[in-house]
Amino acid sequence: MSFLSNIFRRKEKELPADFVNPIKVDFHSHYLPGIDDGCKEMGESIEILKILESKGYTKAITTPHVMSDFYKNSPEIINAKLEMVREEMQKAGLTIKLEAAAEYYVDDSFEKKVLAHNILSFGKEKYVLIETGFMDMPMNLLSAIFELKTSGYIPVLAHPERYQYFIPGTDDYEQIVGSGVLFQMNLLSIIGYYNPQAKKVAEHLIQNQMVNFIGGDTHNMKHLWLVHEKAVKHPLYGKVVELPLLNNSL
Repeated sequence: MSFLSNIFRRKEKELPADFVNPIKVDFHSHYLPGIDDGCKEMGESIEILKILESKGYTKAITTPHVMSDFYKNSPEIINAKLEMVREEMQKAGLTIKLEAAAEYYVDDSFEKKVLAHNILSFGKEKYVLIETGFMDMPMNLLSAIFELKTSGYIPVLAHPERYQYFIPGTDDYEQIVGSGVLFQMNLLSIIGYYNPQAKKVAEHLIQNQMVNFIGGDTHNMKHLWLVHEKAVKHPLYGKVVELPLLNNSL
């Protein structure tokens, strides 16, 4: 793993070697090959799923990007690719279950998709994973949340710790939670992979019990290695899995 040699220069204390990961459902990832910025080829997808199975996961819910300007994925495109991966999983003898939803970018066309029920949700509660740009809150975020709720869905905001428009020390996060949104935290945030601010906010969300789902946001083998060799061994992971997370209910 030479490409990781310079990423972690400071040794951080790890969880005990006998720590058993209680999370069995891997959520928020980009495993369907060739339809977004995640896995490029089928072989990479299958290899990642093999590793997840070896780590004790029984299910993975993958969430390809849907963005009107870049990733014009539809339920039909995503489900067709899902079936292709499932066929290869069967050939490889994998027993881990694979499901697919999507990570929806809140853009001008998103609310139209919601009103038409042309979106993929996950879980019997009909959760929908959404994201925004990192710098500015979209003008239609609150209206999109309202449309999701009135249409029978539960909005889940992907990686809230990474959005710079939320101001630390204010009640921005509480206001979003109060509007009926659940939070999904990226595991790479707890090791400072994105930036120190995201790690600081992740710690705040954990301490205030505002994390409902955890996910790797895994796009490739590098992310997978970091999640399972660094994040899952980090002391903060021990704290976050003590929360009433919803992963295993999916």
